Amino acid sequence: MSEFRFHLPIEVRYGDLDPQWHVNNARYLTFLEQGRMEYLRMLGLWDGEDFFNLGLIVADVHISYLAPMFLGQKVRLDMRVAKLGRKSLVFEYRLVDDENEKPLAKAESVMVAFDYRAHASIPLSEDWRKKIGDFEGPELLQEGNR
Repeated sequence: MSEFRFHLPIEVRYGDLDPQWHVNNARYLTFLEQGRMEYLRMLGLWDGEDFFNLGLIVADVHISYLAPMFLGQKVRLDMRVAKLGRKSLVFEYRLVDDENEKPLAKAESVMVAFDYRAHASIPLSEDWRKKIGDFEGPELLQEGNR
C-alpha cells in the first residue's frame, strides 16, 4: 500500500476542547470528515456545494486515540483510500503532531457510495475508481483491493 499522499493541516480551536483542556474525542470525527471533504474536492469527485451530490455515506468508523491534542498544537491529518469495493471504499487516517510526527490518533472509515435522492447505495463509478487510482497508485485497483 502506498504512503499517505493527502495531507491536511488541522487548527485546534478553543471550541474543540473539553473541560480537561484537550481535544474532545467527538471532534476527531469532525477532523476526519473535514479531511474526506477536502480529499473529494481535490480529486474533483465533489464540488463542495451540493450535498445531494456528495456520493458517500458513513457505514463504519473506528478511531484509536494515541495521545491527547491541545489548543495551539500544530496537527496534520494524513489520509488515503486503502480499499475500493464494488459499492464502498475504505479510508485510512492518521493524525500526527506536525512538528515532531508524534502519532496522535489513527482511524479507518468504511464509506458506501450513496444516492441521496433515491436513498440507496449505488456502485462506485468508474470515474471515481480512475481518479482515486490515479492519485493513490495503480496497486489500489488490483483485484486484491476490490
